[in-house]
Parts: sequence; structure tokens; C-alpha cells
Amino acid sequence: MGSKDERAGAEMVFGSEACYLHSVELLEELGFPRGVLPLKDLVECGRVRETGFVWMKQKAPYEHFFEGTNTRVSYAAEVTAYIEKFKMKKMTGVKSKQLLLWVPIVEMSMDDPTGKKIYFKTPVGIGKSFPITAFMNEEEKHKYLEKAAKECEII
Repeated sequence: MGSKDERAGAEMVFGSEACYLHSVELLEELGFPRGVLPLKDLVECGRVRETGFVWMKQKAPYEHFFEGTNTRVSYAAEVTAYIEKFKMKKMTGVKSKQLLLWVPIVEMSMDDPTGKKIYFKTPVGIGKSFPITAFMNEEEKHKYLEKAAKECEII
């Protein structure tokens, strides 16, 4: 749990619809696809612009299976992170199942806007990368593939 000081001066939104819109805008601003944080039943979201600290509270912990990466990920009732463009660091509340163990994920990042992969890091610095398309919704995938096709025509 974050300290109260960490949340001083935060912009906060409450309720599932407002939080959903807030989280979608946040992911878009950071350059991540919408599906990378598939949180459910959000009740509170907050952001401290000065420090980049964000949090998202759900009604209950939630597990999600990403078909595109064949990975099961667990989200605690509260997920926190410090954000900057193409990066979420010092994350709490996110774990990925690796073989039989749940491993905390403390950072996810992309190289740049053309990044084709998202990198996920554990506390010991070991990471794994997956194609960005594995976390896109259908609309995002369509735009991404359309853009890639146009770039191929130019070259």
C-alpha cells in the first residue's frame, strides 16, 4: 500500500465507468495498448502528475489469461505504479504465473512509439518480452496492421 504522502495532490476518479475511461486514456498517453492492464470492476483511480504515481483499485483481485502470450496474470485489489512515457515502473499488485510460481511484475516498458514488443521485468531484473499485438483489442490491432501495411508500401 502506498503512503498518504505519495497520494498528496492526486487527481482522483471514482466508479467503474469513470475509472475505465481514466485507465484507457492513461494507457494511450503512455503508448501502451488498452489490453495490457485488463482490470475489472474498478472503483477508484488516482494520479499524482508531479511524481507520476498512479493507482487503480478494483472491487476484488482478478486473474486474466492472455491468449496471445499464453500467460496467466493476477491483479491485486490495488495496482500501483510510477509512470512515464512508454514505461510503468515500481509496479505493485501484478503477478505473472511462471511454471508453478507467481512472480511479481515490477515494470513494463516499450522502446519507443514504434516498439513492437512490451518488456515485463521481475524484482530481480529478469524480464520477458511479448509482441505488442498480444495486448491490443481488435480495433487497435486493425489500426496497427493497417499502419504497418502502409509503412511497407512506402519502403
